[in-house]
Amino acid sequence: MGEKLKVGMIGTGMISDTHLRAYAANPGVELHAVCDLNEQRARDKAAKYGIPNVYTDYRAMLADPLLDAVSVCTWNCFHAEMSIAALDAGKHALVIKPLCMNVEEALSIERATKRSGKVLQVGYVRRFGTNAIVAKKFIDEGELGPIYYAKASCLRRLGNPGGWFADKDKSGGGPLIDLGVHVIDLCWYLMGKPKVKTVSGNTYVKLGNRSNVRNFQTYRSSDFDPAGNTVEDLANAIIRFENGASLVVDVSFSLHAKKDELTVKLFGEKGGLELEPELSLVAEKHDTILNVSPQMTSLTFDPNNGFQNEIDHFVDACLGRRETISPVEDGVEMMKILCGIYESGAKQTEIHYPV
Repeated sequence: MGEKLKVGMIGTGMISDTHLRAYAANPGVELHAVCDLNEQRARDKAAKYGIPNVYTDYRAMLADPLLDAVSVCTWNCFHAEMSIAALDAGKHALVIKPLCMNVEEALSIERATKRSGKVLQVGYVRRFGTNAIVAKKFIDEGELGPIYYAKASCLRRLGNPGGWFADKDKSGGGPLIDLGVHVIDLCWYLMGKPKVKTVSGNTYVKLGNRSNVRNFQTYRSSDFDPAGNTVEDLANAIIRFENGASLVVDVSFSLHAKKDELTVKLFGEKGGLELEPELSLVAEKHDTILNVSPQMTSLTFDPNNGFQNEIDHFVDACLGRRETISPVEDGVEMMKILCGIYESGAKQTEIHYPV
């Protein structure tokens, strides 16, 4: 490996810009290659960021001996195939969430990571938000005491992007695997990553993509199809852990709600913490309850800051400066939770671990 980490991008859709901007801002990185089945889109992205090598076949890109690492920013159905190929080619890999489509694929990626000796970082970007970093410091210092309950909601009134997001064969599911993965992981991570004991979940397909709705602006995928939707509108679950703690979550693409909602809350024996919509702490001192508001530039998740922190962390891990805080093992555990919720919803029964 040379002085700079030579990085390639697999997939040049919308999310790739957040990675490319962050890589470009890191002095230890040289953007080396991009790959996309859409050659013109790949060339446009290469021109925008001054990237010298353009591919339409990711295998050809991975065969480049100068390439050190890749970001996998493709449809979920390709994450396992491409990340395993990258690892087996001797490249480090950052894979956007979710890690893959199911537990079997996750275990295959874990095996590939171990045999390669390379870094596999899962893109749980909210772990790298300043609000999460500050919250974890308070938790690690014992300010909340043992955490026994967490609650998270990520509810969209009208937020089904359609296209591949709404195609279960390409995405693996709807709001649970797209949005829920973020808030479930964030809670689980801050709770100390306890082992899962049981999952009881529900999924609902009632509203579809609601392409009939007018006068309401929402993001639509470039391959949006008003007639296409095979994923859930809403999912909810209660997750119980072996240490007695529990997590309640609900997420939606579409819901007859008054407004969108993003909340992440944790409760401990000594105090509580609200991460979203803004970081705040609840404490009890001298027989008085206190609401504590940290003085910070941003009390909520800042995407630009979060992605920069995530990419910088990945680069440092590739260069041997630190261990990643988002390893493949965490991706495996999260896939077990997500798949357990889907299975529970389908069977209408509680899922017990290990499964």
